[in-house]
Amino acid sequence: MSEVLPNVANNEPDSRYEISLGAGLAGFAAYRLDGQVITFFHTEVDPAFEGQGLASVLAKAALDDVRSRGLKVVPECPFFKVYMKRHDEYADLLA
Repeated sequence: MSEVLPNVANNEPDSRYEISLGAGLAGFAAYRLDGQVITFFHTEVDPAFEGQGLASVLAKAALDDVRSRGLKVVPECPFFKVYMKRHDEYADLLA
């Protein structure tokens, strides 16, 4: 049986990056976009999926996408604040 890998997608109409496992939504990172600045203000992982590192996978994918779009980040969400502090490779994205 093959392992189901997480998929992260930007759901622009709902202003959030979503992480899915198979057909199920496992979590999301909500944001506000103001010009060239994206503010992450809430990250949530469904309790059924906690402890699998999905929030980190979600943050990495979201920040990689933000970088590719040339945006700057304001990490209001406590999870994003800690993640960016621990991962210096994203320091250049801070607004």
